[in-house]
Amino acid sequence: MRARHAESHFIDRAGWLRAAVLGANDGILSTASLIVGVAAADADRGAVLLAGIAGLVAGAMSMAAGEYVSVSSQSDTEKADIAREKAELAADPVGEHAELTAIYVARGLDPALAAQVATQLTAGNALEAHARDELGINEITTARPVQAALASAASFAAGAALPLVTALVAPAAGVPVTVSAAALVFLAVLGVAGARAGGSDPLKAAARVTFWGALAMAATYVIGALSGTMV
Repeated sequence: MRARHAESHFIDRAGWLRAAVLGANDGILSTASLIVGVAAADADRGAVLLAGIAGLVAGAMSMAAGEYVSVSSQSDTEKADIAREKAELAADPVGEHAELTAIYVARGLDPALAAQVATQLTAGNALEAHARDELGINEITTARPVQAALASAASFAAGAALPLVTALVAPAAGVPVTVSAAALVFLAVLGVAGARAGGSDPLKAAARVTFWGALAMAATYVIGALSGTMV
């Protein structure tokens, strides 16, 4: 069995982190916007909470389905490329060895050393070497549809629950303002947490999500308020 590299890197988290951050962000923002819009239309608390619950369930299922379909398409493409590479290795091993050698030369090795590296990697696992160095497919970046779908659904539901609980405990007259303010705080915290987990700038991430969150909730508030005056 091949030993795993013990050192941890931020890129190791890329597969689940992207889906989790996207799901939680969408859960907070879409549910908060829905609640704010319905509350702005002078709906009673029951209608507001019902809209929030419906948004949570529908959004979680939509995120799971969308992520599964999207990542499955990536997985199918990877499998097709690997199958083609396997066939090419069987049909023309000499040509594939030369192709691998050329890749290593392009990366800076001299031709003799590149050929030696290609020979040793081919002897160990030719298909893995070509998948990694020719196709860019490895165990870190490979598509995992089920993992992505579950991460998206769970994180969306967790994110959506935050503005929903806020709407439940907030004064009826203050639901739009309270939920909006709370959602911006939740988004900022999520932005910072995601940035720290991914090794990027937390302030930039927080500013980005709160700006777009405020814009989305302002738009739904205006639509809800206009709808309430017309009904």
